Amino acid sequence: MVRLVRALGVPVLLAGMIVLAGWTLGGIYDGPLLFQLVAGAGVASVLLAVAVRRLPSYADAPLSVLGLLAYLALAVWLSARQADIPGSLPEVAADAVANGIPRLLTALVPVEPQPDTVVIPVIAAWLAGLTAAELAGRAQRTLLSLLPPTLLYGGALFLVGPHRGGLGTGLIFAGLAIAALALTGTSAARAAAPDPVRTDRIDAVTRRALQVRAAVAALAGVTVIVAVAALLGPGLAGVVDKPPVDPRAYVTPPQLDALDQNPLIRLSGWAVNPTEHLLDTNLSADSAIRLAVLPDYDGVTWHVSGEYRPAARTLPSPPAPPAAAPGAEQAIAKDATVTQDITVVGLGGKLLPAVASARRVDGLRVSVDVDSGTLMLPTGLTPGMSYAVTSVQTVPDENTLPMADVPTGPEVSRYLAVGSGTLPERMRQLVERLAADNSAAYARASAIEQFLATHYRLDGGAPSGHALPNLDYFLFGDKTGYGGGKGTAEQFAAAYAVLARMMGLPARVVVGFHAKKGASQVLASDAYAWPEVLFAGVGWVAFDPLPRPGQQPEPLEEQFKPKPEPSTEPPSQEPLPTESVSASAAVPSGSGGSAAAAGSVLPMVGAGAGGLFVLVLAGLLVALLVARRGLRRRRLDEGTPADRVAGAWLEVSDALRLAGQGSPQHLTAAEVAAFAGEAAAPPGRKHVRLPAPRLDDLAWLVNAAEFSAGRLAEDDAHRARASATAYVGELRARRSWWRRLIWSIHPGPLRWHRRG
Repeated sequence: MVRLVRALGVPVLLAGMIVLAGWTLGGIYDGPLLFQLVAGAGVASVLLAVAVRRLPSYADAPLSVLGLLAYLALAVWLSARQADIPGSLPEVAADAVANGIPRLLTALVPVEPQPDTVVIPVIAAWLAGLTAAELAGRAQRTLLSLLPPTLLYGGALFLVGPHRGGLGTGLIFAGLAIAALALTGTSAARAAAPDPVRTDRIDAVTRRALQVRAAVAALAGVTVIVAVAALLGPGLAGVVDKPPVDPRAYVTPPQLDALDQNPLIRLSGWAVNPTEHLLDTNLSADSAIRLAVLPDYDGVTWHVSGEYRPAARTLPSPPAPPAAAPGAEQAIAKDATVTQDITVVGLGGKLLPAVASARRVDGLRVSVDVDSGTLMLPTGLTPGMSYAVTSVQTVPDENTLPMADVPTGPEVSRYLAVGSGTLPERMRQLVERLAADNSAAYARASAIEQFLATHYRLDGGAPSGHALPNLDYFLFGDKTGYGGGKGTAEQFAAAYAVLARMMGLPARVVVGFHAKKGASQVLASDAYAWPEVLFAGVGWVAFDPLPRPGQQPEPLEEQFKPKPEPSTEPPSQEPLPTESVSASAAVPSGSGGSAAAAGSVLPMVGAGAGGLFVLVLAGLLVALLVARRGLRRRRLDEGTPADRVAGAWLEVSDALRLAGQGSPQHLTAAEVAAFAGEAAAPPGRKHVRLPAPRLDDLAWLVNAAEFSAGRLAEDDAHRARASATAYVGELRARRSWWRRLIWSIHPGPLRWHRRG
């Protein structure tokens, strides 16, 4: 019964450690599937290793690979079915294996269990379980077998980062490791038995030298521990309360192309072709479909900025709005759900249109920028692509919104920047005039909206551009000139956002489309831009500075009229990209592009080849180590007592050859024992060691096994094992550092013509 517990207890504990690693990693996944797959991989690999333990070691690897492939296919099929991933099983599996690591590191928490986010944890769990079971079973190295599950658990903690974690799981993991070591420890009775090979008497000089050596070593160890604690202690204590590092911060997520960096300039192109068919939609309510959010302005260009990370079908909620100041009036807002079925017709780029704020996307695997809530498709939009979106809009109460204030602080500074250049004087005067008549934040925002809608004309043929000089000309230029007093939605939204920022209102620009309830077509004429202002306790509120259809602009007040001298035309703009221009046109061509591509590919190829070489070398070393341990186990622990005595003798013979002092073939057992004693003779004055164990008793047992094998008992086999292991350990300890390094992985004993 005790032997059964020892044989099965360690594999069960190792499997439990892998299950705990899967539980830890599953904390950042959406649903229990990842935990179930990792736990199943750990248990299945350990059971397979136990089942094939009696088979030859060369049959272990093929069976393990077949088991891994079968289980991996099951994991890919289950995760693909749950995530509705289209494609055949081989195609999905190949894509998952090829892109598993980058997608796992860039995925947004909570991670959806998809083929590309589960294959790497499943493979790691299988290899950890198999390696641990082999080391504990064939090699009988329990301490070393704890390393693979520990590395797996450490990797899980690293991936989880600051999102999840607890002390309880770590304590249970450590308890399982301690139990495995205790289960395979030497029994008290066996430890108390006298050592048959340590019969040499130690003289007083050697004993005194050993005592001095032990005292010096202990003192040196204590000194090192105290020094390390003094040097590293304060630093380690300072990081105890810090959150763990998030590995996703060091991985570059998918990036937008040039077409999507500033979608605001696409409005003029769409205005030139108003009948261009962009989308087919079916909405549950009239809504504005959002394409892009542009939060950053440098005085020249509004542009998109954010981190788009792969997300599950269920998207995270948008960040909570800044809290209102204590004692301030609270504005009231309510949520409204809008469902959308969208089919792409002529819209290009990577940005994915959806009503704000999207909470679930079906039919596509999207990336999301959490701060803005906008969506991106890394592979790009293609005609005929369909998807469904469920969004939750925050609708503020118009009766309480006028009481809302705007937030302040460094977290909103990016929404107040207007570039580093000098602001046009007339824009400063306009801001001062509007702010003087309106003190409340919402009143100032409404005043800008009313001013633009009243005094300017919407013109689809107006020139593109939203740099500060362009906006100054749009606001105050000669209305008979090209662009003065008239503009597209680009100029209206950009001018509003800049004026709001100059007035202290956090603002941004949004590009999107008008869409009606029910089934409808979205044309280029439905594209427009609008500004949004951030209010404390409410969030982003949209404003519409466009004039109403048929409305005639009113003249500006006297102080804002253009001066008599001729006004200059706005600075020339770069050629306007339109929808008819291919998105790939922005990519430079020619030898420069090829050289850049080659320069970026060659390091990746070199790194991949180097990594593959390291993996192959590590696999070879592990295979040699396992094979050597298996050979030793078969020699010392399997067979009759006579076979194990002979195996112990072979261990000694191989050790002599590994030490570079192989015994001559013509020597008898007694002569080999004497030769071995000389090979491991006590060192000179430079080192102080105990005398090497003698092999006279083992030589006598070898002769007995040769001539009267049937008379040997189990105790004789144990004596032979103890003599051989004690001598081999001492012989190895007296070799040079490089011989000790390659001792356990030397392939010689596997090919030398020996028994066992």
